[in-house]
Amino acid sequence: MKAHVYVTLKKTVLDPQGQAIHHALRKMRYEGVADVRQGKHFELTLDDGIPEAAARAEVERIAREVLTNPVIEEFSFRLE
Repeated sequence: MKAHVYVTLKKTVLDPQGQAIHHALRKMRYEGVADVRQGKHFELTLDDGIPEAAARAEVERIAREVLTNPVIEEFSFRLE
């Protein structure tokens, strides 16, 4: 089983890299993009046989305690 964890800056935190990408898209005449927020993607390979409920709890704990700075970042994840 794999876990995909997505970490992004909170909506209330300025994202200068996202703004720079958005500005570049506009200069390149890409239309229809209202905003860009950048982030990080982590792919975790979990042990075989781990129950899904345990996997969810462990991935959430890892994301909360290791992969994010809870003051400025938030996360979401999915299992496959």
